[in-house]
Parts: sequence; structure tokens; C-alpha cells
Amino acid sequence: MPIAGSLTTSALLTLCLAGLLSTAMAATYYVSSDGSDDNAGTSADAPWAGLGRVNSADLQPGDSVLFRRGDSWRGSLRPRSGAEGAPITYGAYGEGEKPVLMGSVDKSAPTDWRDEGGNLWATGHGPERPEPRLPAVGEETDLGWGVHSEAEAKATGAVTDEGFTVTCAAQGKAGNHIQLIGTGLRIEAGKTYRLVLRAKSTLPFGLRMPQLMSAGPPWSGYSSGPAPSKVAVETDRRSFVQFYTANADSENARLTFYLGESLPEGAILTLDKVQFAPCDPSEIPVAPPGALPVDVGNLILSDEAECGVKVWNKEDLKTQGQFWYDEDRELLHVYSEENPARRYGTIECALHRHIVNQSNTSWVVYENLWLKYGGAHGFGGGSTHHLVIRDCDISFIGGADQYGGDRTVRYGNGIEFWGAAHDNLVERCRIWEIYDAALTNQSGGTDVKQYNLTYRNNLIWNSEYSFEYWNRPETSETYNVKLVHNTCLNAGHGWGHAQRPDPSGRHLCFYQSPAKAWDIVIKNNVFYEATKNAFYAPAWPRDAMEALDIDNNLWCQAEGDMVAVAGSNYTMAQFARYQAEQGKEPGSLVGDPLLRDPRNLDFHLTAGSPCIDAGADVGIEADFEGNEVPQGMGPDIGAYESGG
Repeated sequence: MPIAGSLTTSALLTLCLAGLLSTAMAATYYVSSDGSDDNAGTSADAPWAGLGRVNSADLQPGDSVLFRRGDSWRGSLRPRSGAEGAPITYGAYGEGEKPVLMGSVDKSAPTDWRDEGGNLWATGHGPERPEPRLPAVGEETDLGWGVHSEAEAKATGAVTDEGFTVTCAAQGKAGNHIQLIGTGLRIEAGKTYRLVLRAKSTLPFGLRMPQLMSAGPPWSGYSSGPAPSKVAVETDRRSFVQFYTANADSENARLTFYLGESLPEGAILTLDKVQFAPCDPSEIPVAPPGALPVDVGNLILSDEAECGVKVWNKEDLKTQGQFWYDEDRELLHVYSEENPARRYGTIECALHRHIVNQSNTSWVVYENLWLKYGGAHGFGGGSTHHLVIRDCDISFIGGADQYGGDRTVRYGNGIEFWGAAHDNLVERCRIWEIYDAALTNQSGGTDVKQYNLTYRNNLIWNSEYSFEYWNRPETSETYNVKLVHNTCLNAGHGWGHAQRPDPSGRHLCFYQSPAKAWDIVIKNNVFYEATKNAFYAPAWPRDAMEALDIDNNLWCQAEGDMVAVAGSNYTMAQFARYQAEQGKEPGSLVGDPLLRDPRNLDFHLTAGSPCIDAGADVGIEADFEGNEVPQGMGPDIGAYESGG
């Protein structure tokens, strides 16, 4: 008789055979910039060409998508979920530099720019919206509507004579805090669908059209594009349209409007005349070349020699290199004493999109990819698990306006695990020039759990924060998070520091985080130079600090307060007092780590480095380059093991 809760032998055998079959049947697809989306993609001789083809592919667990080294693509990758024992892999093939995924639009040609006079130049195209085709009487789609609110947000839904209404009693701080959900859609992979609806609100606001996704866990996205557009909802009824290209078959897909950040407190949103139906792909409007349909977060100029400076009003454009994005007209304006393209040679406009939008995905491996020039996150999205991000480069990320409208907040992390996240690994990545945090897991939702997250053997420099953490409210939990064997340099030395309203420069940035937390391990890291505080957790009380298992790190910050924790500040010279008063880091060191050539990004340890053999055994068997750990009497501190 089988033990309750266990698998029978036959069931176990069935699972094993299923795993073997899925691996044996797995396909490998190739992508190159000179391929064709009409190709089968199953060989390097007949590769696909674009990210759109990759995003629309009906990938199965165990499949791989390989991008050719030396090539580059523009846009967002929308990964598909694999399964236990059969992840979907996005990687590289061939020789040369890592394949590059760019979140930017190139504006390097003088003809891209129009002279507006007064040293002001403009580029982009005004919005081109398709004319909505309202459904005839009787054609409306029958959906099961509901409203979900969490955290401190409060909203209710009701069916009225005018349509379905959402009444907002308290606005949220994140989009998912208020969700309007419509269920009961049937979709087929590869088909194009048109959503048409009418909307009005008692208070005007900017509405992001809904995501097409699964109705249950793991909440996978079911569309490979176009991205949901933002529309202006007014007090009078207006009609709107959104297109989707389905990338999966489903008998119960759903539409999700994320309203938490946008629906004003006290507003009543009303939707009616909703129609979701198949259409011809030719109906999808094609953005003209060079269009800027979303906010521009950064201008990367002169092959990364400098960056533009973002301002919030056209009247603020007064000095060379300042730029302003007109979100109503979808135009970019730059102050320049001559044609910007002639002045700078190269201009990359980082758009407000995650380069890899991995919301609601699981069992995915990314390796040997280079993500750069994105205005939002490099890897971004919530509700993820069993992800591996390995041997990737992430650079020049962030700076876009997170909310739009009058609420101007810039943001952008290299790798972010938002909301519910577990069993994710980031290793052997290089991350630099990030507006906010190189690495972060954070959440603002009720009853959210973040656990089994590991960041190891990474190289980080010139980011505002090397690692940022917070989780709210107290009903949420964070545990078994490991930040180990990373080499982090020059927090706050990146492109965005001087542009921030809150210049910070911190390696460890722990904001107020009332969620229950334990087993947060921070060991064997090099934290070298920060413009503000290398370790920042001033709002964490002494009992909350007990969640941190922090030790065997090397700290170096020549000026200012290196540590600001639990209401106390300590300079590098006062590190011993910090150890005694806080009861933390008895095995940590302060001083120069003696890196080989940090100015030229060589972070290997030199002979005589205090990091050698000074680490703790945290179960790491290989370093950033794959060399065995340890080489001496004990592990070294940082991502490199000396002697390897």
C-alpha cells in the first residue's frame, strides 16, 4: 500500500518517462540577423530573423532558442515557460561577442532630427491609432468580470445598466494592487485577436490596455505582441482597440487590466461594448520606422561616452544634452547647439520596456546574452520561479518614467524579481551602469513569499545600488536569500547618479521592510567604494537585523559613513565599533581588496590581497571563471578565486 502523500512506483515511472520523452523531443531553434522568419529555424543554415518570430513561437518544455553571436536585435524578449526537468533555454551559438538584445531606437542619422529653432531638435512620429470597429448589437463577448485588490488598495466591481464598473476607494502603489479581470476567452496559438471596448471614468486617467494571459498559475502571458498601449480615459465614453498575437492554446484565457497605480482614488471606471475576436494580422498597425511609442528613459551618446539628461518639461530644455519626452505626441525633444546626430555620432534612445519581460514565467534558463540600452528593467517581471540567469551581461539600463502623467518617478533595475518569486538563480553575470539596482528582489503585495533566491559570482560596477531589498507589508515573507561571492565596485558612480532626485550610491540598500524575514545570507562579497553608504538599512530595528546572516565580506569606503544601520552610522575607521554594537560580521574585513586593474575592469585578486582565503564555506565549488573553489586554505572573498 503506498504511503499517503507519496507517489506510487507506476506514477513515478510515468513522470520519469514523461521527462525523458520531453527532453528527447525537444527542439533547438536558431536566430540570426540575416535569417528569415519564413525559415523553419531548426538549423543554423535556416534561422529565424526577429524577436517577433521568437516571441510568437509555440515553444515546448525542453526547447532551446539560440541567438547568433555577434548579432543584435531590438525589442523585448517575451519568454515562454518550461517545465520541471525540461526548462526552455534562451542562449547563444557561434563565435564572437555575446548576442545583444537592445531596448532602444537608433537615432544616429542627421535626417532623424528636425530643427525646431532655439537649439531644440525633435524626433519621432505622432501616435497613429487604428479606428476602433465597435461590435454590432449581439456581438459583444461574454466575459466573467471580477476585481481583485491587495495591499492597501481597495476597489470593488459591479454590473450596472451602463456596463461593468470599478470603483476605487484607495489607490495602490503598484499596478497589480488593483486588477480588473475578464475570464472565459478561447485562443489558438498563432492567431491574431482584436479587442475593442468603450470606457469612461468619473476622473480622467491613463489606462494601460489589458494583458492577455492564463487564468491561473503560473499566470503566463499568452501574447507575443503588440505591447498593450496606454490610452486616455475621459469622462465621456471613448472607444479603444488593442491587438494580440496568441502564443499558446487556451480554453480559458483572461484579460487583466493592471489599475493599481493609475486608477485615481474616488474614480468610477465603466467598460462596455467589449468584443474580443479573431482578425487578420494585417489589421495590426505597423509603427513607422523610428517611432517612439513609449517614454525614453536615457540617451546613450557617442558610443557610451556620455548620456543625456532627462527633464520633465519642454521649458526646462536649456543646456546641451538635455532631453524631454512628450508622451502625448510621442516625440523626443533634445537641446543641442547643432544637429544631435552630428554632435554625438551615435544616439541610442532607451525605451520604457523591459528587455526581457519574464512576468509569470517559470523553468527558464538564460545564458550568454547581452542586454543593453533599456529604459525599464533588463530582466523584469513578477511572479516567477525556477529561473536561471547565467553568464549574461546587462548594461545601461533604466531611467524611464515608471507611471507617466504628472507622477514622475524614474526607475530601472538590471535584474528584478518582483512580487512572488522563488527558486531563482543569478550567477556569473556582469552588470554595470544601472539607474537603480543591479540585483533586487522586492514586493509590495499582501501575503507574498520570496524565497530560495541566489545571487552568486557576479561582477557589478557603476550601479546606484548593487543589491536592493524590501518586502511589504508584514503579512509577506522573505527567506533563504543568498548574496555570496560577488565583486561590487563604485556604487553611485554610474550615468544616472547625478540625475537622480535622491543621489544615493549604496552597495546594500535595505529599505523599510516589515515582512517577516530570515536566513538572508550575505557572505564573501567585495564591497568597494560607494558615494553614500556601502551598507544602508537605517530603518531596520535591531531585531530585524537578526534576519541577516552577514559575514566574511571585504568593505572599503574611504570617505563618509560606510555603514548606516539600525539608526547608527559608522565610517570605515569605525568598523570595529559597528561589529561590537550591532553584533554582526566578526569575520569581515575593511581595506583595499588589491584588485589587479579595476580601472580597466580586471577584478582579479593580486598577491597579498586580504580577500585570499578569508571567505567562509558557503557551498560554492567554482568561481566566476569556473576555477575550483577553494584554491588555498579557504575560499577567497569575491567572484574570483586567486591561483585559478
